[in-house]
Amino acid sequence: MVTATKDKRQLYREQGWWGDTTLADMFRANAGIHPERLALVDPPNRAVFAFGEPQRLTYAQMLAETERLAGALLANGIGKDDVIMVQLPNISEFVNLYFAAATIGAVVSPAAVQYRSHELSEMYRIAKPSAFVCATRFKGNDHLSTARKVIGAGCQIMTFGPDAPDDTVDLSAARADPGLLAAHRKTHRVDADDVFTICWTSGTTGTPKGVPRSHNHWIAIAPGTYQPSGLRDGDVMLNPFPLINMASIGGVTMSWLRVCGTMVLHHPFDPQVFLGQIATERPQFTIAPPAVLNMLLQNEELLAKVDLSSLRTIGSGSAPLAPSMVSGFQERFGIMVVNLFGSNEGMSLVTGPEAVPDPVERASYFPREMVLEPMLGGTAAAMAETRLVSIGDGSEITEMGVPGELEIRGPSVFEGYHDAPEQTEAAFTQDGFFRTGDLFEIAGDGRFYRFVGRCKDLIIRGGVNIAPEEIDQLLGGHPLLAEACAFSLPDPVMGERIGLAYVPREDREITLEEVTDFLREKDLAVFKLPERMYRFEALPRNVTNKAMRSEVREHALGSREGA
Repeated sequence: MVTATKDKRQLYREQGWWGDTTLADMFRANAGIHPERLALVDPPNRAVFAFGEPQRLTYAQMLAETERLAGALLANGIGKDDVIMVQLPNISEFVNLYFAAATIGAVVSPAAVQYRSHELSEMYRIAKPSAFVCATRFKGNDHLSTARKVIGAGCQIMTFGPDAPDDTVDLSAARADPGLLAAHRKTHRVDADDVFTICWTSGTTGTPKGVPRSHNHWIAIAPGTYQPSGLRDGDVMLNPFPLINMASIGGVTMSWLRVCGTMVLHHPFDPQVFLGQIATERPQFTIAPPAVLNMLLQNEELLAKVDLSSLRTIGSGSAPLAPSMVSGFQERFGIMVVNLFGSNEGMSLVTGPEAVPDPVERASYFPREMVLEPMLGGTAAAMAETRLVSIGDGSEITEMGVPGELEIRGPSVFEGYHDAPEQTEAAFTQDGFFRTGDLFEIAGDGRFYRFVGRCKDLIIRGGVNIAPEEIDQLLGGHPLLAEACAFSLPDPVMGERIGLAYVPREDREITLEEVTDFLREKDLAVFKLPERMYRFEALPRNVTNKAMRSEVREHALGSREGA
């Protein structure tokens, strides 16, 4: 495993990126300063998809609940460094459980609610959890039955919700044991360098990889969102992303912790509920996938019914942003869209309005050097070192307009995959840079990166590399397309050609000629124009709402249709 050297750890501390404060310490400090401030708000429809009435917890109430849960975990044999696999929707119990685990030094390994035994079995094998936590009720799913298929001896099933089976630990009803928690705190010090989460990612093979992150890793990455987004003390944040990955934990939860704000949860994604929460909870910040923002901006009837005036900034990422969308929100509503690009491993590129005022440039560019103030104080400095290297010979790229793989190292970057030395060795260079697998090029006046695509997603047409994301981004502004996803088609002459999966807007027909004419108007090179189109009812997406290009391609190749 690649680890930060002692000198590096000391340097990170001296600069303020790392420290001796845990996330539980930060939360308790917030509760002490603002005990009556509203901390956490449940989705208004939680009774529909899960159980119970929506909760609205102050910091004092949330602190009491996290300490109750911490005592319950201890009473059932879960302690420092024990792994807790969690499969819960975005409800207040999930957030409380995170901070209960942080209090006792346990490790949370969150799993998407959509996962079944196929995915969970491998994650269980890698993480070796001591407990599996799920809900007794979740719309359309029986997580308890799935858990029983997956777990082995020595792992307890713990539940939230009514009608807990006798063979599970009912965390909803467990009583607090303050004495047990106090004794544990005296004998088990939680260190900020301890692993706090093991989130999950997968490579081109689909095999899950555990990504351990310490308290300090999360603390180091937090400024990447709250500073470019201009978040202020007490801000309200609407969180529609599942509490399992970088967008939700690093982007919203850590920002909430930093500004002692109010976090409003949302699940599952429902545009009507989401817009209703904006109207009633009046958030200053939220995050949303590009496809949702594109849809909203092009729906005049819906826009006429919603009040977005509380929002100052919206974070968006997971796919390239359409320049027309970023411009539209800024020009029509005065809302700044912040361009987010990150990974569970700790890669973080963020473009806010202060760094890049022009919305068209902000949709496409990321600063090559993000100078930010560390969360724990200290002088503003670059959050990470980055470089581009050729995917052919590994040489460093310094000229503009040449695609290369982004490599990154710094205090926000994890130190190796969990119990996977071979995967770790392949993921890092000899000098400690993480190979992101993402293609960028130096752009603008040389101060920026522009995302080109994934290394494995390249379309190689006649020996020329084409990034499908570039085509997706341009088509994000097409008035007749709700969704678009370019991919490679095998071809005996050119090697590969360009296919396009699309979802029409309002069931409108659209021709290949109309698409290519639109792209020609954007002055896209002719060799990048789609050559065959496939109509979809909806693009397959993963749990973070990214279009699954490999599945799109597989479905298209298995179809006889295509224009």
